[in-house]
Amino acid sequence: MQTSFTLAQLADPGIAASNEILRKCVHCGFCTATCPTYVLLGDERDSPRGRIYLIKQMLEGGHDATEETVRHVDRCLSCLSCMTTCPSSVHYMHLVDHARAHIEETYQRPLMDRLLRTVLARVLPNPGLFRFSLRLARIGRLFRFLLPARLKAMVALAPRHLPPASDLDRPQVFRAEGERRMRVAMLTGCAQRVLDPEINAATIRLLTRHGCEVVVAESAGCCGALTHHMGREADAHARAKANIAAWYRELESEGLDAVVINASGCGTTVKDYGFMLRSDPAWADRAAKIGALAKDITEVMRDLGLRPSGNAEPISVAYHSACSLQHGQKITALPKQLLAEAGFAVRDVPEAHLCCGSAGTYNLLQPELSAQLRDRKVANIVSTHADVVAAGNIGCLIQIGSGMDKPVLHTVQLLDWATGGPRPAALGAKALAAPV
Repeated sequence: MQTSFTLAQLADPGIAASNEILRKCVHCGFCTATCPTYVLLGDERDSPRGRIYLIKQMLEGGHDATEETVRHVDRCLSCLSCMTTCPSSVHYMHLVDHARAHIEETYQRPLMDRLLRTVLARVLPNPGLFRFSLRLARIGRLFRFLLPARLKAMVALAPRHLPPASDLDRPQVFRAEGERRMRVAMLTGCAQRVLDPEINAATIRLLTRHGCEVVVAESAGCCGALTHHMGREADAHARAKANIAAWYRELESEGLDAVVINASGCGTTVKDYGFMLRSDPAWADRAAKIGALAKDITEVMRDLGLRPSGNAEPISVAYHSACSLQHGQKITALPKQLLAEAGFAVRDVPEAHLCCGSAGTYNLLQPELSAQLRDRKVANIVSTHADVVAAGNIGCLIQIGSGMDKPVLHTVQLLDWATGGPRPAALGAKALAAPV
């Protein structure tokens, strides 16, 4: 794609990076076939190619974002399926993130939209506030019929039963069982530790059982993904720096072999810390080092080598490949391989490349489109006739679980069970005896 940025514009690192991305696009349109919003809406402006044109026009002209551009960029899930499809290696993620930052700076959203986004940016990354808001949602459920669409979506996704907070998420060190083979820092996250603290508990058990020392570092918290994808760069960068500082202290004191992450949406962002902070000389080097250390839990288990105990039931598992894992981190076969090694019968989900509609805050900000994608994903999962569903991202677990009755578990919970951990409570007391 031909661009015409001025030399003055190209002096801005963000514009320079976006210019390189734009110039790689050859208008082929391969991305349209795998874009969830284009599949649903059939509007060129709701395809990656169409959004690229809108973003180019906005950035190149150097003017404020328009309502049209904002509407179509807001509908983007950042699922990154287009990046997997693109034959020209267009880094759409960096481009749309830059566009969202520009929109945040230059566009005045309607009042209710601004208020909702401010609440989400303040509440979701804060476990204490998030827990309190979920309690309030129980009251809101009684008056759901009076609420506007977005608030209805928020209330509907709130769990009816909230698990108690876990002591495992506070700063501490979990010693390896037997000989220490690896030392890692674990990101405990924000929303996940409130919605399902058992995921972190299962991760710690799995890692320590395989000879890994696990550190929950002081002052590490939200990865910054949520506000980053809302265009709030200052907030996202502050959260990234807090994590980098916390993990770097551990790296310099006793060393780290990895920063392990069990929420793939967070993992995609942490792995990108080097790019996010590339223009900050005080942080660029450390950000790149931490980004290079970041690994999904399945990558760490591959390196450690899974040791199944044989105590898990040989059930069938429909594996949902989270977009941030398959498209953002290019991890596709590994989780299924580990589940198979653990003794489960893994069943592929049709249209696996399409997003479930969770996408961070997307199911709260775009509830209608999100619901359509969820229902499509659930129908494809049901067609596998599997006993349970597994995924590697908390957003997907909540989204899919809101549309079906089958048990929906994190991959790590099944791997923990298969290597000597407890039977996941979500499976219930009754044994699952589906043929494998």
